[in-house]
Amino acid sequence: MSTTFTLDTATSRANPTPAPMKRLTVPAIQRRKGGEPIVMLTAYTARMAQLLDPHCDMLLVGDSLGQVIYGLPSTLAVTLDMMCAHGAAVVRGSYHAVVVIDMPFGSYEASPEQAFASASRIMAETGAAAVKLEGGAAMAPTVAFLSQRGIPVCGHVGLTPQAVNALGGYGARGRSDAEAAKILSDAKAVAGAGAFALVVEGVMESLANDIVAAVACPVIGIGASAGCDGQVLVTEDMLGLFERTPRFVKTYDDIAGRISAAVTTYADEVRARSFPGDAQLYRPKS
Repeated sequence: MSTTFTLDTATSRANPTPAPMKRLTVPAIQRRKGGEPIVMLTAYTARMAQLLDPHCDMLLVGDSLGQVIYGLPSTLAVTLDMMCAHGAAVVRGSYHAVVVIDMPFGSYEASPEQAFASASRIMAETGAAAVKLEGGAAMAPTVAFLSQRGIPVCGHVGLTPQAVNALGGYGARGRSDAEAAKILSDAKAVAGAGAFALVVEGVMESLANDIVAAVACPVIGIGASAGCDGQVLVTEDMLGLFERTPRFVKTYDDIAGRISAAVTTYADEVRARSFPGDAQLYRPKS
């Protein structure tokens, strides 16, 4: 989607209004292979999208929102309704980054036709530029089906959270030669089917580097390798909103601690009746 976005400040508290500019496109991301690294973070709300957008090339509305926003134990219970609602909010809140929306578990695996029905709904209801789906060679026909019908697809191989039950947990993948070979083959299949980019999650560094060298599309790592064409993290993880994060996360702030401190001060002032003060009260003009 290459339109500009202007926020109506008369009806929204989300200020300041960003200066409208042309949105990046899927072909522009494709051309970044081997070039300037792609910056990608997750976003689930309009306000977070506004804050991240000037700094990111891609915003991922990940099905990780099931855990981050809804407190679910995994991504498996996330629905198309959830993805569409949050995806539309992120598109409204951004004006620069390519917005990619995860297809939730059960919305695309049955057939390419099912995947097209789900993906076309996501695209129509949100205005996003692309969808992302998990899986390797088995999903290559679906990737091709969607791509040939005008729906850009970002693939996802390695540690695939929607397959957590089959994988037996969230451990790093590709430790054995056989598993590494399978993941490399999956990456080649998905890229060869037309994926414009490929997320590689939770794999051994050497395997990630092999994938980067083997596929023509940009490879975006998460727990993979600094040699990838870009990186993605769950924003709330890298900002320090959770006590427990995966090993591959670098925490860039302690937002949880700062929120706790601010709320502690607020609570103290309420109990002391020092808030609200003169600046927050409405009184007759003298």
